Amino acid sequence: MKILMVNKFLHPNGGSETYIFRLGAYLKEQGHQVQYFGMEHPKRCVGNRVEAYTSNMDFHGGSKLSKLTYPLKTIYSTEARKKIRQVLEDFGPDVVHLNNFNYQLTPSVILEVRKWEREVGTRCRIVFTAHDYQLVCPNHMMSNPNTHENCEKCVGGKFANCLKGSCIHGSKAKSLIGMTEAYFWKANKVYRHIDAIICCSHFMKSKMDTNPLFAGKTIALHNFINRVPWKKTEKKDYVLYFGRFSEEKGIGTLLKVCRSLPQISFVFAGTGPLAEELTSVPNIQNVGFQSGEALETLIREARFSIYPSEWYENCPFSVMESQMYGTPVLGAYIGGIPELIQPGRTGELFASADEQALREKIQYLWENPEVTRRYADNCQQIQFDTLEEYCEKLMKIYEGTM
Repeated sequence: MKILMVNKFLHPNGGSETYIFRLGAYLKEQGHQVQYFGMEHPKRCVGNRVEAYTSNMDFHGGSKLSKLTYPLKTIYSTEARKKIRQVLEDFGPDVVHLNNFNYQLTPSVILEVRKWEREVGTRCRIVFTAHDYQLVCPNHMMSNPNTHENCEKCVGGKFANCLKGSCIHGSKAKSLIGMTEAYFWKANKVYRHIDAIICCSHFMKSKMDTNPLFAGKTIALHNFINRVPWKKTEKKDYVLYFGRFSEEKGIGTLLKVCRSLPQISFVFAGTGPLAEELTSVPNIQNVGFQSGEALETLIREARFSIYPSEWYENCPFSVMESQMYGTPVLGAYIGGIPELIQPGRTGELFASADEQALREKIQYLWENPEVTRRYADNCQQIQFDTLEEYCEKLMKIYEGTM
């Protein structure tokens, strides 16, 4: 099978890039042909045979002239249509697998795929993996950055609320562009051309299904994770948080709880805008960003880990990774987090942003080590999809049988 992976960034930049690189590499190992389309960049590490890519769009830099033309280019891109057409004509894919494409590549590429398909008389399935809520919320997070509150005002296509709330970077100008982009493509019904939408949680699927155009096309499929050999590890006396130190991750609430529990040792691993605030809490040890074996050891040796997020998380890798290494998770009941934890077996849940509920759960788990030991043992029974298992399901989606 010939698969064209489409993503605005073709260099290591975040979760969606890790996703397409790992999928593409595995699919090639299985004998499929895989090429990539997106923006040109000095660090681009994948590509296509005809070397056709769009110009790199730097919203934080560039000339004054380029900044003036960006608003139009983020809505519709003639360049993206021309460049992807070159790839389509040369490669002739059976599947175009869309990932993050809004603003830099624009949904224009969808129109070109269907135009090429009609003109050559072939059939090409368009599959989209939703890495965020972009198609139902112009700021992609379903959260107002100014109030730090979760927001569903744009659900149902009421995108004017994006402008009213200055939801994109707190800027009226950027929010106007986001609103215009959403209304333009809604009017053009471009997303009707997508055959299947992969959602990494049932929660995300429920939000995508609020659009009648998507309902019936969405498929909930949790992310894949490397399975590691089970290794029973002696636990140490600390509670772990690893991830970004930011407001939407619930760090503000967690810090208040940590201060109120001076008898408990907390280890924080990561970076973020609230890093400085950690220094005022004496029972927190901030070990900074960790990765590889150092992070694995931190996770394995923790009594339990905490994931206190306050925004609509999709399928957080940290929650999966913690349990994979035999450490139970105390997670916020929000977004896709509850789908990954078995309360009373592999961890516990608490009401997101509820300081008292979080404190009570931490105290309970800390004061009952036999409970966390049992939860840790139960973690070895968890079966998240491996890359191989995920790709078996993905192939069925590509073939239209799932």
